[in-house]
Amino acid sequence: MKTQTTTQKYIPLIARILLSIIFIKAAVSKILDPASTQAYMASKGLPLTGILLIVTILVLLFGGLSILLGYKSKIGALLLIGFLIPTTIIFHGNLPEDINAFLKNIGLIGGLLMIVAFGSGDISVDRCI
Repeated sequence: MKTQTTTQKYIPLIARILLSIIFIKAAVSKILDPASTQAYMASKGLPLTGILLIVTILVLLFGGLSILLGYKSKIGALLLIGFLIPTTIIFHGNLPEDINAFLKNIGLIGGLLMIVAFGSGDISVDRCI
């Protein structure tokens, strides 16, 4: 049986911090400027932008915090994946113009799938309770 080094113990924590930043920052941006977000949603033809905005903020905030803290992170990762798939298609599906944003979201989905597969690691709220 291979033992885990101290460095390896911290890598999942660092990865979760880096991965969660984009979701938490996006939620805060939408909270601070909801009108711009709703206008952008409407420009893509989405109905009920007020309701979608609330759902978006909740998913980004709870999913991001779940990943950051390592609390029910597999559920948080699945929630964010479920959010990213339609978001990527609707908002970044105009290829090749949106290729960078499209690929960024695909990369985020990849990182989230790693959490679904392997969990939060040793330094997480789930491991403490």
